[in-house]
Formats: sequence, structure tokens, C-alpha cells
Amino acid sequence: MHWCTHENGIVKTVAKGARRPKSPFRGKLDLFYLCEVEIHPARKGDLHILKDLSIERPRLGLRVNYLRTLAASYFIKLIEQIAEPGTPLPELADLLDRGLNYLEENDADTRAVLHFEKQLAAELGIIEPGVDPHRCILNVSGKLPPQREELFERCRGKN
Repeated sequence: MHWCTHENGIVKTVAKGARRPKSPFRGKLDLFYLCEVEIHPARKGDLHILKDLSIERPRLGLRVNYLRTLAASYFIKLIEQIAEPGTPLPELADLLDRGLNYLEENDADTRAVLHFEKQLAAELGIIEPGVDPHRCILNVSGKLPPQREELFERCRGKN
């Protein structure tokens, strides 16, 4: 599991025994959940052990339709691509929370996606006057998640 945390940035964990019938993680590990997590740091490497978690918000509205799920996946991939693992990024974690919370209640559209990209570029300090925010992100990261193209095609088809 990958987590976007305020204190430690992007954190990779393994949930030992999660598939066992009596696992304490049963029903708690799923996409887009907002959770309070307890992590045991790895001695070597960057794969930590997930010790415990409590669900704060399951964000079930993100599963209402494919477009919401696709937009949420794009937001997450964009943050994961741009952020360095283990680096605290409270502003980006807040932006991701706001984006996912919005999508939980509202269908995705081009305006929402462009707003998220603009906010991300601004938080990173890479926004340039007259340049589309996604181009600024592309200049820094070298690529954009592949979900973007499908997301915009489906948003255009919806209008």
C-alpha cells in the first residue's frame, strides 16, 4: 500500500497477514480511504510495515461512476509522480484530500481537473505566467500520468 501522509510524504507499506480471514486489516484496506495509520519503520529500504489503521473516511462516493474513479486515480498518480518518497508534504497531502473529497460529492469535469493541476503547480512553485499548469508539471516531471488523456476524452464526451 502507498500512503500520502502529511508528516512523511509518500510512504510504502506492506500489511503482513492482510489476506488472512481473521486479519485486523479485514475490510480496512481499499482505494481512496482516508486513514490514520501506524507504521513500523523499515530497518533498511523504503518498504515499511503497516501495524494498524483506522478508517476516518472511506470516500465511497468515488466509486459511484468510472469518471470519478478515473479522476481520483489521476490525482493520486500525479502526486505520487511529483513527490519524493519520505519527504514531508503537508500542502500536497491537503490538496489531495480536498481533491478527493470534492470528487466524492461531485462528478469529475475538466474544470475540476484543471483546478487541481493549477493548485498543484502553485504549491510546487513551478507555475509560470501564460503556461498551462499541466505543461509546468510536465516540464518538471518529464511526463504526466496516462489517466489524463482518457479523463479529458471522457469529460469532453460528457458535455
